[in-house]
Amino acid sequence: MAALSVTPARSHSLSGGTLATDVLRRLREDIITCVHKPGEKLRFEALRGFYGVSYSTLREALSRLASEGLVTTEGQRGFYVSPISEEDLLDIADARVVLELECLERAMTRGKADWEANILAAFHRLDRLEDSMGEELRTTPDWDDLHMQFHDALVAAAESPTLSELRHLLFERARRYRRISAIVRKEPRKKSSEHRVMMEAVISRDVQNAKDIMERHIREVAQNVLHNGLLIGAVKVA
Repeated sequence: MAALSVTPARSHSLSGGTLATDVLRRLREDIITCVHKPGEKLRFEALRGFYGVSYSTLREALSRLASEGLVTTEGQRGFYVSPISEEDLLDIADARVVLELECLERAMTRGKADWEANILAAFHRLDRLEDSMGEELRTTPDWDDLHMQFHDALVAAAESPTLSELRHLLFERARRYRRISAIVRKEPRKKSSEHRVMMEAVISRDVQNAKDIMERHIREVAQNVLHNGLLIGAVKVA
């Protein structure tokens, strides 16, 4: 069985903000991109050297990631990267469907012309990037960013900070599964056609059609992860 081998997706240099905020961002990204693999024990001494921060700062960041579902704790045994499982993946998909569809309907009811313009612009940026990558398309940091911007733009007019926060947490947990799937996938999977259909339904204010497309999109992504053999023993990730 093949083991995942990845390098950090983004630079580990500090980029503004408080030290605690920065290390939280870096740790989160490295867990999502499998620099720290599912089930891996997060050893303070190694992390301290890698991120260049104190034990207290690390503990604060890891406790926050535990609240986000990306890290687990086992009594006095310390912190571990949350394991992956079929049950967890499908549970995340179910929860995302509930939140995304609620946010989408709210946004489509309340969104104005500037909301539509932002959706079109976000789709255009994502589509152009995918075209430039051609047959070599994989999940990259740039694609991740533009993909998130597109999905965020769709629901930006929902006007609910609480729903937005919960939605973002689930989006990030789902992104970890997509990232692992992209690492082991043998063939590129161009997604712009799916996103175009979604964008057109939203812009046309066809609420039920847009919700159906969004639900299908979320569930198909989860099934594609399973299809890649990720969770049935085809790939060793821990």
